[in-house]
Amino acid sequence: MGVRNGDVSFWWQQVGLPDPRPALPGDADADVCIVGAGYTGLWTAYYLKQLQPDLRVVVLESRFAGFGASGRNGGWLTNSVTGGREQYAASHGRAAAVAQQRGMNDAVREVVDVAAREGIDAGIHLGGELNVARTPAQLARLRAAVAAEQEWPDTDVALLDAAAVRERIRVADALGGMWHPHCARLQPARLAHGLARAVERSGAVIHEDTHVEEITAGAARTAHGTVRASYVIRATEGFTANLRGEHRTWLPMNSSLVVTAPLPPAVWDEIGWDGRETLGDLAHVYMYAQRTADDRIAFGGRGVPYRFGSRVDTDGATQARTIAGLTGLLRRFFPAAADVPIEHAWAGVLGVPRDWSASVGLDPATGLGWAGGYVGTGVTATNLAGRTLADLVLGHDTERTRLPWVGHRARRWEVEPLRWVAVQALYAAYRAADRAESRGRASTSPLARVADRVAGRH
Repeated sequence: MGVRNGDVSFWWQQVGLPDPRPALPGDADADVCIVGAGYTGLWTAYYLKQLQPDLRVVVLESRFAGFGASGRNGGWLTNSVTGGREQYAASHGRAAAVAQQRGMNDAVREVVDVAAREGIDAGIHLGGELNVARTPAQLARLRAAVAAEQEWPDTDVALLDAAAVRERIRVADALGGMWHPHCARLQPARLAHGLARAVERSGAVIHEDTHVEEITAGAARTAHGTVRASYVIRATEGFTANLRGEHRTWLPMNSSLVVTAPLPPAVWDEIGWDGRETLGDLAHVYMYAQRTADDRIAFGGRGVPYRFGSRVDTDGATQARTIAGLTGLLRRFFPAAADVPIEHAWAGVLGVPRDWSASVGLDPATGLGWAGGYVGTGVTATNLAGRTLADLVLGHDTERTRLPWVGHRARRWEVEPLRWVAVQALYAAYRAADRAESRGRASTSPLARVADRVAGRH
């Protein structure tokens, strides 16, 4: 039997695709209109209704709630600050950067707490995050990263030697690792599905199969009608490029995953992973993985990073060479799993701002709000963004509304074909750097350093 490819994601096939909610029946009025029913839009709606139950909140979704990255990601509920704390220390001071980190730490706990309170069984396990180094150059980067993290409060990062990594997860050729406790593994589609139901229970309305063509001050326009609202929130992440006037705002970056069949107990005895930590590495084209609640390995990476013209897929199918590449890397990490078949592969898009930094904001003059650009940290960042947007809409001055990512703006991406050429060149450089380092280079390849500078990554 071949590998199932696409069909949105393994996560959604495991849950079962939801029954469609009704499309927008025609013109409508609301207090707040949210465009996009992924995590950002759902969390925003959830907290708005928690804070002000009589608020009329309408959520418009092109396909179904959780169709995009929210139902396709690697299931890492982690505390990473997108773009790094250093940028905020430079622009707002060290205390603001620390506040941003604490906000993310708090968001990890908040998602766990809300899931428990709302009865959302998302397979959440708070086992921390482990990143491993498998080459000398990766080990040098890992040690530097640990030292840098330990300069900040509330990061709680520990440096592990090869033996300590093996005690947690027996990754082939692991030379060392870094671990922190602020991360949980979860089943992302179950979280999206349960959160959408919680939003509806609160009294908000979700209209699916309703593609928003344009957002303007006071209105979201669709083929089914226009929703007029005092506040219109853009929560479209990797699909932002589909909106009129937003084509160059965020670049839709592709990421792909494969998932194995359930591993037999004897194989798990060889691998370990009893703590069910999320797993990543220090490669430039990095991987990410989890041990699922039903004892599979879900294993992801970049694959083909970008489609010309900011095109996005519709059903989650990924390329055959990406499936082969991820399968090969999974088996190099875990030789004991070499005979376990791959059952499903899929892809999704995440939003990448030009400076690789997430943001949240609201223009009080127009009522237009936005959040996104999470570059892969969205499982947690969306919760913090949703709470922040709710505060901004309701005019509440809180610690969240004063965080340094609020109101942040990045310049727009270059026009095509420059955008496509640049992304292809960047990832070619990163892959070449990884190959050089896998052959024993002891320090980070200059190719990767140049690529970082060109990309604008912090």
